[in-house]
Amino acid sequence: MLIHHKFTHLALFFALTFASLQTLAEPGAEAGTEQVRASLIASAAAVHPGDEILIGVHQQIIPHWHTYWKNPGDSGLATKIQYQLPPGSSVAEIQWPTPSKIVLGPVVNYGYHDAVTLLSTLRVADDAELGSELPINAKVKWLVCELTCIPQQVELALRLPVVAKGVAVEPGSPLVEAAKASLPADLPWKATLDEDAARLVLRVRGDGLPATQNQAILFYPEQWGPISHGAEQTAKFSENAIELRLKPGDQPLEPGQTLNGVLAIGADGAARGYRVSAVWPGIVKPSASVPVAANLALPTALLLALAGGLVLNLMPCVFPVLSIKALAVLQQAGHHRWQTRLHGWAYAAGILVSFAGLAGLLMALKAGGASIGWGFQFQSPLFVLAVAYVMFAVGLSLSGVFTIGASVAGIGSGLAARSGYSGSFFTGALAAVVATPCTAPFMGAAIGFALSQPALVMLAVFLSLGAGLALPYWLLCHWPALQRRLPKPGLWMEHLKQGLAFPMYAAAAWLIWVLARQAGPAAVAGALGGCVAIGFAAWLYQISRYSSDGRRRLGGASAGLLLALAVGGGYFAVDTPALTSQTSNASDEHWQAYSPDELRRLRAEGKPVFVNLTADWCISCLVNEQVALSRDAVLSAFREAGVVYLKGDWTNRDPAIAGVLAEYGRSGVPLYLYFAPGAQTAAVLPQILTPDIVIDAVKGAAKL
Repeated sequence: MLIHHKFTHLALFFALTFASLQTLAEPGAEAGTEQVRASLIASAAAVHPGDEILIGVHQQIIPHWHTYWKNPGDSGLATKIQYQLPPGSSVAEIQWPTPSKIVLGPVVNYGYHDAVTLLSTLRVADDAELGSELPINAKVKWLVCELTCIPQQVELALRLPVVAKGVAVEPGSPLVEAAKASLPADLPWKATLDEDAARLVLRVRGDGLPATQNQAILFYPEQWGPISHGAEQTAKFSENAIELRLKPGDQPLEPGQTLNGVLAIGADGAARGYRVSAVWPGIVKPSASVPVAANLALPTALLLALAGGLVLNLMPCVFPVLSIKALAVLQQAGHHRWQTRLHGWAYAAGILVSFAGLAGLLMALKAGGASIGWGFQFQSPLFVLAVAYVMFAVGLSLSGVFTIGASVAGIGSGLAARSGYSGSFFTGALAAVVATPCTAPFMGAAIGFALSQPALVMLAVFLSLGAGLALPYWLLCHWPALQRRLPKPGLWMEHLKQGLAFPMYAAAAWLIWVLARQAGPAAVAGALGGCVAIGFAAWLYQISRYSSDGRRRLGGASAGLLLALAVGGGYFAVDTPALTSQTSNASDEHWQAYSPDELRRLRAEGKPVFVNLTADWCISCLVNEQVALSRDAVLSAFREAGVVYLKGDWTNRDPAIAGVLAEYGRSGVPLYLYFAPGAQTAAVLPQILTPDIVIDAVKGAAKL
């Protein structure tokens, strides 16, 4: 019995000890220091798989002390939060509340007194297990200051039950709703930037601007350098306008760069903040360090453009249209030779006219001082939406939902799917449109050369590029021996035509994904609703076209109304301000966001840097990332060499990235640069990458 009691006590001792150690090992939802009490909070008490909720770290700060904003000002350090989540779940960047100005003698900082909540959007994995708990761990580092500064760190943890969709969920911490009110809003008025007497002049104009005559106005720059933090900001008011004069900082803006920040209206600590983004006017100055394109002669540029156009036929962005061309060749197999040749000429004319129009538009924009490049039109969400609609409508026509008759010849979306020479012409035009998000080898230098030349030279280079794109199909139409190798017409052609509709649907789906990255979820909802309306319109048109006159007119009018709804609804959805998700950026640990300042800093420290300038609408870029830049061998080579991987996103207009492209004689993405340690210039990698090309560049073995 005595032995039994001793064993029981011993077991109890170990159990309590283990439990104590486990408690110490697992952080809780709250932790603190003498100056700051931090807690991990969420907007919901439980989650469903696939949910998006808000989580955040709430800091309760003792009086007279403060923590810092994303731009801490003249000194200080921004709070950092490193979240750890199970696979499939991700968290976006911190949403920073409007800060306060903290002045200590000549030093001006930006931060928070008393309390602040730093929110982020959390996306729960779609396959999160029901009945389990979602673990959220956060390592939080901050600098808290009064007259002295103390770096501090805590670890926090929170577990949220995972319940089935449809199950009601209780709201989480009320601090989340309070924190949302402190976030700066999108600026509903127009902001511009100008210069006057060595001062930057930030102007905000628009109807509905609140009365600001007697209110404090202060601009907080998001980055150190463009604005002097300690200089006085003087405001001038007029009807529906605010003019704020700012002193340039130690790193003034270059022409074409953007000033980002928060405009606070109202008393410090209770001000209403608005996110401001204004471009410093001016034309980006091309650097003379690597004038690759400028060294070209016109004949060389024409040959490069012709070769680039030829290779463009093999790029993934042209694949959907290749299906239409292939079908057209099969349908023409039994025609007279001269008819087939005319189809080839019509197709080439469609491409050349489109490229001439594109060159003319570029000339006009260039004359207006705009900084533009190849594929710039895909930076417009409205253009992306329009091309998505055209792709979807062509797919419906190939699927047999509707056919275009002579009475409605000229309706845009069906033109490319028409038979006859006009169909070949518009198929060529469509090929030119969808080719522009891609950049093929050879064409980058040629386009860069063209953009720096007079109008006629620029037009000649673009037409040479179009000739290269049109040449394979034109040769097929003029080469009887090759035509004889085509299979004989039959019922299988109809099946093939229907099957070829799916590349069109895939292209439309890709463009809507691009739209999501550019304009947010509201634009996607508008685009998908528009596709449904287009499909309904096509069906109504087809079933009523052979009916009586009254029914045909009613069907045509209904179809027209639905098309108008698709266009109008899509326009308003795209035009609605929305947050662009950057979740993937924040959750990806293999790269950092590109900025000129970061590149300059890394090179000054002697670190090797790999720069990838890309865009979501650039299929070549996405393919390169999948086949090369995301491969384990490449990432391992980066780690072994200590390479810092910077990625610049040109999905939307960014003058800083446009400047880099101009510096290297390029007019569009992709552009891959490798800066070896201590090198004065970058090695420019090819536009089509393989893992070996990247690894050789990092190891210094590439011949670039």
